[in-house]
Formats: sequence, C-alpha cells, structure tokens
Amino acid sequence: MIRAASFIVDKRNLFFLIFSIAVIFSLISANWVSVENELAEYLPDTAETSIGLDRMEEEFITYGTAKLMIANITYDDAQTLSEELVKRDDVSMIQFDHSSDHYNDFSALFTVTFPYEEKDERCLQALDELQKELEGYDLFVSTELGDQESEAIAKEMVTITICVSVIVLLVLIFTSDSYAEVPVMIMTFLTSAILAKGTNFVLGTISFVSNSVTIVLQLALSVDYAVILLNRYKDELKRSDPRTADILALSKAIPEICSSSLTTVGGLVAMMFMQYGIGPDMAVVLIKAIALSLLSVFLLMPGLIMLFSGWMEKTTHKSFVPKIPFVGKFAYATRKVIPIVFVALIMVAYYFSSNCPYVYGYSTLSTVKQSEKTVIDKLIDDTFTSPNMVALVVPGNDYEKEAALLRELDSLPEVKSSLGLANTEAMDGRMLTEKLNAREFAELVDVDTELAELLYAAYAIDDENYAKLISGISTYSVPFIDMFLFLHQEIEEGYVTLEGEQKKMVDDAYTQISIAKNQLQGEHFDRILLYLTLPQEGEETFAFLDRIHKIAGEYYGEDADVIVVGESTSQLDLKTTFSRDNMVVNVASALIVLVVLLFTFRSAGMPVLLIVVIEGCIWLNFSYPTITHSNLFFLGYLIVSSIQMGANIDYAIVVSSRYQEVKKEMSQRDAIIDTMNFAFPTIVTSGSMMVLSGILIGRMTSDPCISGIGECLGRGTIISIVAVLFALPQILLLGDKIIEKTSFDVNLNLPITNQSANGLVRVDGMVQGHINGMVMGVMHATIRGDAKVMMKTGHFVPLDEEGKPIGLPETENQEKGCEQNA
Repeated sequence: MIRAASFIVDKRNLFFLIFSIAVIFSLISANWVSVENELAEYLPDTAETSIGLDRMEEEFITYGTAKLMIANITYDDAQTLSEELVKRDDVSMIQFDHSSDHYNDFSALFTVTFPYEEKDERCLQALDELQKELEGYDLFVSTELGDQESEAIAKEMVTITICVSVIVLLVLIFTSDSYAEVPVMIMTFLTSAILAKGTNFVLGTISFVSNSVTIVLQLALSVDYAVILLNRYKDELKRSDPRTADILALSKAIPEICSSSLTTVGGLVAMMFMQYGIGPDMAVVLIKAIALSLLSVFLLMPGLIMLFSGWMEKTTHKSFVPKIPFVGKFAYATRKVIPIVFVALIMVAYYFSSNCPYVYGYSTLSTVKQSEKTVIDKLIDDTFTSPNMVALVVPGNDYEKEAALLRELDSLPEVKSSLGLANTEAMDGRMLTEKLNAREFAELVDVDTELAELLYAAYAIDDENYAKLISGISTYSVPFIDMFLFLHQEIEEGYVTLEGEQKKMVDDAYTQISIAKNQLQGEHFDRILLYLTLPQEGEETFAFLDRIHKIAGEYYGEDADVIVVGESTSQLDLKTTFSRDNMVVNVASALIVLVVLLFTFRSAGMPVLLIVVIEGCIWLNFSYPTITHSNLFFLGYLIVSSIQMGANIDYAIVVSSRYQEVKKEMSQRDAIIDTMNFAFPTIVTSGSMMVLSGILIGRMTSDPCISGIGECLGRGTIISIVAVLFALPQILLLGDKIIEKTSFDVNLNLPITNQSANGLVRVDGMVQGHINGMVMGVMHATIRGDAKVMMKTGHFVPLDEEGKPIGLPETENQEKGCEQNA
C-alpha cells in the first residue's frame, strides 16, 4: 500500500494530466447523454402499461396536439376564431363547441390537432406560428410536445447546484483547520462531479431523476472520503514532512475509505433489485458516481495536497467547530432512560410509517415551486372540466362489437364520453362504421347513384365478394369509412373523376377521416378513448379499470387480448410494483449493511444495534406524511430509505468505532464524552451538506418526484443526526455487555511454521523471531534488541519496557537519508 501511495504522490503530475484530459472529454460527452422523461417507461415489460404503450406505438399514429386557452373572449368571437384557425395548412382539426368543456367564464379552450406525428419537429413549428397569430389575445398554451418539463428541471438543477456549491464552500470553511484545505476539497469534488456527468453516456439512456439529482447526492454522499484523507494527512503531518505524511495518510486512508463506502454502496445495491426500472437506473448512476469520487480522492487529491501543502501551513486558523462535552455527559446521565424512550418512539413510528399515504401519480401532489407549465395546466383545469382519459385497445375489424361495447360503456356513470370509430360522426349524423348501400352513400357524399353503384361493384370485386354482384348490388352494404377510403383511392388512381366543390369536399373529408382512422384503427387492433369522471388514482378508479376489462371480455371473449392504457393504469402498475419493491429494498439494504458491519466490528450485537437506530430513523422520517396527512410520491420512499440506510449509518459507524477504541483506555463516561467530541466535526460536515442539499432540492424544483426525494432526504438526515447524537451514545453504553458477549475474532493467520536460511532471504508475512543481518524494505514492526538502520521514509521511535515512546519521534530528510541508532 505504501508503494502504491508513493507512486501516486510522486507521479502526481501524470495524474494531473490524466484527470485534465478526462475532465475536458467529460465536458464534451455530457451533451451525449440521453434522458428519459417518462416514468412509465421504467415499468416492467410485463406491466399492462408497457405492453399497451408498445402495442399502440406499433398499431396507431398519435398526432401532435395542444390546448390553447384564450381568456376574456366572447363565445361568438371564439367560434369565429376557431373557424379561421382550422383553415391553416398546419392545423388538421380543432375541437371547440358551446359546452363547458370548451367555453366557460368568458374563456375558450381550443384543442388543436396538427397533421404531423407527435414526435415530428413540425408540430412545434406549427405551434409557434399559432402563438404568433394569437399574440393579441390572453393566450395560455398547454402541450406535451417537446421537452418543456426536462428543460425546466435542468435550469432548476443548475440553480440548485450553484446554491449547494456555495453551502459546501461555507461548511468547509467552517469545519476546516486551514483555508487552503477548501480549494483542495472543491477541486476534488468538482472533478468527480464532471466525470460522473460526462460518463453517463456509456449507460445509454438515464432517467430524468438520475440526471437531475446525481451531482448533488454525489457531493453529499462522498464528502466523507475527502475529509477522512485530509484528517489522516493532518495527523501524519505532526510527525513527518509533507511528502511522507501524504504517502502514509493515503496508505492508511484507502482501506478506511473503502470500508466506509461499502455501506453507502450496499444501500444503493439494494435499489438494483427493484422491478421498477428507476431503482436500478439510479443505483447504477450513483454507484458509478461514488466510484469516480473514490478515484478522485485516491489519485487526484494526494497531488493537490502536495500542491497546496505550503499554503495549508500558512493559512492555518483556529477550528470553528465547538467541542460538545455536554452531549457526552447527557448521554451518560440518561443511559438507562433514553434507550427505552427511543424504542417506544420507533415502535409508534413504525405504525405511522406503515400507513404512509403513498401516491403513484402527480395529480394530488404539489410543490413549493411551480413551473410555468404547471401553473398553466392548473389554470386550464380550474376553468374547464378535465376528464381522466384512458385508452381501451381491443381486437380490431369488428365494427358491430365495437359499437355495442361503446353503447354499454357510454351508459355507465363513470364514463363521461367515449370516442371510437364506431361512434365518430362522418357526415349528417351517419357514423364512420355505419353500413350504407350504394344509394345511401351517394346521397351522403353527393355523387351520382350510378357512380356509387359502379363503385360498390368495383369494391365487391376488390373484396372478392362476387355473390353480391349476382344477388344485386342494391342490397350490398359496406361500412362508410371503408367505402369512402376506397372512393378516394379510385380518385387518386384516376378511375373516378370529381371536380370543383365536390372534389374539395371529398379531399377535406379524407383528411379528417384518415386522421381518425390512423389514431383509432390499426392493422390488428382498434383503440377506444374513454373520458372518465373518476380521478386519476384511487381504489374506485382502479376497481373500474378491472370492470372495463370484464365488460370488454363479454364482447371479445374472456381470453381476448384487451388492454387499458392511461395515467390510471400506469399508477395501478406502479402501485403493484411498489408492493414488491418496498419489501425487497428494505430487506436487501438491511442485510447488505448488516454483513458489512458484521465484519467491520466483528460483533453480532453491534450491527443489529446500529441498524435498529437507522431503521428507526427511517420509520420516523416516513411517519411525517401520515401525521400531516400529506401525500408522498412512492418513489421518494424507495430511494431515500435506501440512501438513508446506506449513507446515514456512516455517522453511527464513526461514533461506534471511536467509542470501541477509547473505552479500553478510560472510563465509560470519559470515553463517551471523548467520542462525541471526536465524531461531531465529521457528522456536522457531512450531515449539514446532506440536509441542506435535500432541503434545496425539495424547495427549488417544480417536479413532484424530485422535490419529494429532496424533502425526505433532508428530513431523514436531520432525524438521523439527532438520533446519532442523542440516542445512539446511550444505546452503546447500555448495550456494552451485549456487544462484548457477541464479539468474535476472524483469525486469518495460517498455522505458524518455523523457517530458517542463510544468505539472501525474502520474507513476506507476519513473523516473530531473531534476525541477524542487514534488512532492506518497508517495515511495520517492534524490535527488541539493537537496531541500526538507514531511514528513507517514515519514523523511528525508541520505546520503554511498557511500549511507550521515549521522547519525540525522530524524523529524517527523505532525499538524503540519515542513520538512526537505538
């Protein structure tokens, strides 16, 4: 380890170059990252929503749409404006009528459909042109076109990152012993953050949640690593020159930091077992970020320490972090009371957290900050009735079954209206799928009856329905939509000729009918749009989705491939996956952290006590929504509970490790006082960053999912800090005997063998015995007898018979070396 540390410190310029190149590359590659903004995309492939979305993408075309609300306008003016706008080439359809769905309180709502697919850039261009034409009106636009939400979130996260950076700077200044430590820490953090952001492209596509909060969480989670190395360096500097101190600090910090990171990584690994894809997505992104933080601390920071070592010595100042002996004294005085109170408190918290009001969509959530889109959507929803829309996908090419199904669904009080080919009006009250004979079709389309009969005969031949030609074409009936599309095909191929207004009418009707067909009829399936009077989520809504399945099954068969797609179905699928993921994440994170702690403390009792404390903090954290009757987005619980278990337990480890170390040298009372004074600077440094980062995310982003994660993270860290400072010390004092009785030693030594040789011998391993000769190499040993060595690095400390140092350690000049005798 010392050899590796020496190489890193001595070759620091090489690592400066490597990291500089990597940072420049990452700044460029950050633009290559693909971000997914839809939570439904991360549902399991077996979920109804996933199957339905894939099927609709294969079978149907979804055209771009937008809602345009114009305030302070009369109905007549709105009707005139609607008729003018629909004449535009970049507008295919406008829905507007006198109902309260489109005109209310002197405000008009136009639902505009563009003649381009939803992902076509021409939709946004058409929308921009519409907005320019309506500049003189009080206009409010709501649309799902483009990436408005992701762009808003990206801007918000830039502001949050800047604020967090300022907070980190202030916290580091407050907790440092030298002002020059701060640029070392900042440069290390900044490098790891840029590398994490720039390497996300190797993962393909990441979620908007991971893309938004990773930098802030990475900083909060990995700050401990840099603090550990810096504290080690300052400790070694008391006995050595800067280079030697840097090497020894790094060699000792690597195992310690790796051990500390295991609990954090363990909590994140638990998220990889989630069915819901956001969990594995965020786990991989954060684990990669932590790995890059470790590399920055191990390979870059030692060089920065050497670069700023002189300035660190010159800018030393008095520590601003106070000692807290009163906390240790309080812990010792209440050691028999607080543990009982804490256990009772977490039992109550478990009950409340078990009844946490989870929700699976955004409809019932609100945030402190609201985006422009959210404000406009709420304004439109408050002015007009906004029904909950779901799509019912059924086997196609059976218009009669579809018409009967639509009639039954329309009769239900939960259905406000429906839209399918079978109940879409074509002309003069006739439906698109209604069967017409040649005479009826001729009257409706305003063509000669003879032409219509010839057209029907050609259709019968094309359809290989020769029996109709023999029995009489006058009795032959064909669905209007099929015959009309056939007519347009014949016109295009030159077999039928229409001119003037008649041709324009057919062309205009064809455009409208084609859009309807593309949206509602596929090759194998038909799509029916249902507008429900029920909210997007809730037990009543979820029960009605099952009822829709049963009703459709009565027409198409119980085993028919019927799917319901929409926000309500998505939220039902999320609820189903949450039931499983909740248990998996809790059990996996606890078990992984338990195993890490088991071998860290070599005691069965200590890991259980620490996990009970942090798990209790998690229960307390998620009791808050129950007590305040505020809904919580389910994803906030899954992510924060994993992070809280993996990261906040580090505070408990710092306290427990220090107490186990010093209690052998002093009384319980003095040991716990010393422990709290020692642990407080680490806890206040890391904890304050995590708390403030979480609060800023919760308060400064408009996305309910990200905001919920931030609020829960900030609140949970506060609870963990309070518990570690004012409950864990008492639990350690009271549980001392349990910890000792359940401790064990892991003996990794091989059986002792006697070895002897003359001449040149190499020894690797733990040895005890007599050596007569010259020794060359790195030693960590106690010598009884005479020693005469040439020191190149390290220190040489004479000891008395009790093993205590005699005088101060003697150090050397590593460039020249000097002779030491004892």
